[in-house]
Amino acid sequence: MAGKLYLCATPIGNLEDITLRVLETLKSVDIIAAEDTRHTLKLLNHYGIKAKLTSYHEHNKYDKAESLVQELLAGKNIALVTDAGTPAISDPGEELAKAAFEAGIEVTSLPGASALVVALSMSPLSSRRFVFEGFLPSEKKERREVLESLREETRTIVLYEAPHRLKKTLKELEEVLGDRKINLCRELTKIHEDILLSTIPELLVYFEANEPRGEMVLIIEGADKEKLREERISSWEEMSIEDHVRFYTEQGFDEKEAMKIAAKDRGISKRDIYEELKK
Repeated sequence: MAGKLYLCATPIGNLEDITLRVLETLKSVDIIAAEDTRHTLKLLNHYGIKAKLTSYHEHNKYDKAESLVQELLAGKNIALVTDAGTPAISDPGEELAKAAFEAGIEVTSLPGASALVVALSMSPLSSRRFVFEGFLPSEKKERREVLESLREETRTIVLYEAPHRLKKTLKELEEVLGDRKINLCRELTKIHEDILLSTIPELLVYFEANEPRGEMVLIIEGADKEKLREERISSWEEMSIEDHVRFYTEQGFDEKEAMKIAAKDRGISKRDIYEELKK
C-alpha cells in the first residue's frame, strides 16, 4: 500500500505558531522533506522531534520529487515542509504535490501559518477580493508582462519580496501602477513585526534612505474602477465604431458579440452600432 504525503504548515517566525496536528505528524512520518534541513532542524529540536530529514528545494525539485514519489509508492509516509508557512504556495513543494497526485498517492494539507493570510488580515486595504502573485518572475520579459497585467487589476494585489530586491520592485511598481496605496508587512509574527502604510512613491523614498530588512509581503491597492472606466471611454471615443468592433472580432469574438461589447463600452445601444456600421 502506498504511503501518504502530508503538506505541513510551519511557523513564519514565532515557533509557537504550529498546530498540534503538525507536531504529531512530524513525529510519526518516515521522512520529512525540507526546503532547508538546517532551518527545519531548529524547529524539530525546539520540540524534541527526531526524524529522518531530506532536502527538497528549488534546485532539486524535479529529480527529488521523482525519488520521493518512489518512496511514497513503497509505502513510506512523507511530510513536506517549507522554511516558513504553507508548502506548495509560491513554493517548490507544488511540484512534489503534483507528482504525488499524478502517481495516485493520497495528498493532504495540514493548515497553519501563511504570510499571505497574516498580512491580509492586518491590512486596512480590502481583503474581500484579491489576487496573489507571489514573487515576481526574475526573467525580465516575463516580469514586465506580469506587471503590465496588474495595471488594470481592480482587486487588491499581494506580492512577496526579499529585501535585496525591494527597491527595484518598488521602482517598477511606481512606473506601472503609479501612485497607489501600499502596505508593506515585514518580520511577521516576530519581535520586530512591522507594517508600513504608505503609497508606492513614498515607500520608495523611505527605502532609499533606510536599508530594507526582513522578508516582506506587499499589499497594493487595486486600480480605481471609475477611473479605468473614464480612461476606456476616452480611448474608445478616439476610435471609430468600425475599428472598435474590429478590435473585438480580431480577438475571436463573432461580429454580433463584438457589437454588443462595443456598445457597452460606449454607453450606447447595439442598434446605434448596427446603424453606424450600415453607413
